[in-house]
Amino acid sequence: MAYTINKTDGTVLATITDGTIDNTSSLTLIGKSYSGFGEALNENLVKLLENSASTATPGSPLKGELWFDANTNQLKVYDGSEFKLSGGAKTSATAPTSPAAGDFWMDTDDSQVYIYTGSAWQLVGPVYTSGQTLSGWVIETLASSGGNKVVSSMYAGNLRVCILSSATFTPTVSQTGFASIKAGLTLNSTLGAVFEGTNTSATYVDTSGTTNSSASLIAGGNFLRADAADTTTGALTIDADGGLIVGDAQELTVTVTSNDVTVAQTSEDKDLKFTVNDGGVTKTPLQLTGADGGVDIVGDLTITGNLNVSGAYDYTSSNIVQHSDTFLKVNAGGSDVDSGFIVETPDTNDARLFWEAATNRWMIGYGDNYSEIISQANSTTNGATGQGLAIKTDSSGIFTVAGVELSAVGSALTTSDTADKSVPSIGQVVTFGDKWGGSEKTVSTSAPSGGSDGDFWFVRES
Repeated sequence: MAYTINKTDGTVLATITDGTIDNTSSLTLIGKSYSGFGEALNENLVKLLENSASTATPGSPLKGELWFDANTNQLKVYDGSEFKLSGGAKTSATAPTSPAAGDFWMDTDDSQVYIYTGSAWQLVGPVYTSGQTLSGWVIETLASSGGNKVVSSMYAGNLRVCILSSATFTPTVSQTGFASIKAGLTLNSTLGAVFEGTNTSATYVDTSGTTNSSASLIAGGNFLRADAADTTTGALTIDADGGLIVGDAQELTVTVTSNDVTVAQTSEDKDLKFTVNDGGVTKTPLQLTGADGGVDIVGDLTITGNLNVSGAYDYTSSNIVQHSDTFLKVNAGGSDVDSGFIVETPDTNDARLFWEAATNRWMIGYGDNYSEIISQANSTTNGATGQGLAIKTDSSGIFTVAGVELSAVGSALTTSDTADKSVPSIGQVVTFGDKWGGSEKTVSTSAPSGGSDGDFWFVRES
C-alpha cells in the first residue's frame, strides 16, 4: 500500500509507491518495503543535522527549509522563492563579500555593527571606533537631592565636554567639571570651553576676561558697559547727526546739521561751564550764562588773531585797561568820519578827543565845545624863529614874548629898555612911564588924574 506524504499545512508533498523512494524534496523519502532504506534514512538525518551545509543550494527546497551557505558561512532560510539570511551578524575584520540586504556585520577591528542596505554597508553603532574611544551623545542618569535626573552627555575622546539637561540641579555624586548643571547646555568648566560661531542672541556676556582670541573674536571685558562707568582706549565715533547726549535730563547735546556742529545746554536758564584745575583749585574761566545768554570770562584772555566786536564794549571795572600794542586802531573800515575817544561824564555832556575828518585835524573838548590840538611841530621855544605859530615856556618856566601884535587897537607899543622884565604885584607903585615912554602911575582902584597919550594904568580890584 503506497505512502501519502503531507506537509505541515496539510498539502500533499508526494505519494510513494511500495518498494520505491521519492526525491520531490531535498531529502530522500522512503516507500514501504524499500530495500536499503537504512542508508537513505541516515543521510536524511545528517542533512537535517548540518542544515544541508554546502556551497550549492539544496535541490527542491521547501518553504522554511534551512541551508548553511558554505560560501559565506551564513545560515539561510528558503522563503518559497530564494534562500535568505536567517539572522545574526557576520563577524570579521573586513566587510563580507556578496552580502544580501539586511545582513549584519560585526567589524571586529573597530567593534562596530553594520547592516547591508542592498547597495552598501550602513553603520548601526556605536558611532565611534574602538580607537576613538567614547565619543558622541550618551544618555545618563545622575543623582541629585531632588531625585535622579536623566541627561544627555556629549563625549569626545572619552572626555565629557558638556551635559544637556531639562532642569537645573546640583549632582550629589561628583561630576568632574560640572559642580552644577543648568537647564540647557552646560560646558565642562575644566576645559575652558566656549561657544564658537554665530549666535543670534545671548542672555549674558562674561566680562571677566580682556584677552581677545583673534581680531574678530573679542573678550567680553573689552565691550563698553551701558549700565556702569567704563573706559575705552580707542576713539569713540558717533556716525550720526543726532550726536552725543549727556545728563539724566539730556541737558547737554552735541549735534550736526548740514555739517554745522551745535553744542547745546538744553535746560532752561541753565549755564554751560568750562572749568580747569588751577593748582588744585577748580576754576571756571569760561561760562555761557543761560539766564541772559551772555558769556562770562574770568582770568586773562589771550587772542592771537583779530578781535571783531559788532556791539558796544562795556567795561564795568574801575581798573585801568592796558594794551601792550603801540597803536590802537579805530575806524578800521576807513570811512571818512570823525573818529576818536569819548569819556562819559556824570552829566549829559561828555569829553572827547577825536580826529575831525572835515578839517583833517585833532580836536579836544567838552560839551560840544572842541578846539584844535597844537602839535609839537607847530610849537617853538624861547629864541626860536617863527614864534608867531605858538608860544610856550622854556625849561626854567619863564614865559617870554618876543613880539606882540594887537589887532584893531592902534599902533604897536614899543620901548627901548628890554633889560628890566619885572612885573609889579598888586599894590606896587612902579614907574611905567619911564619904561614905556610915559609918566609913571600908581596902581590903584580908581583912575589917576592927568596923564598923556601912551600912559598905562593898572586897575587894582577893591
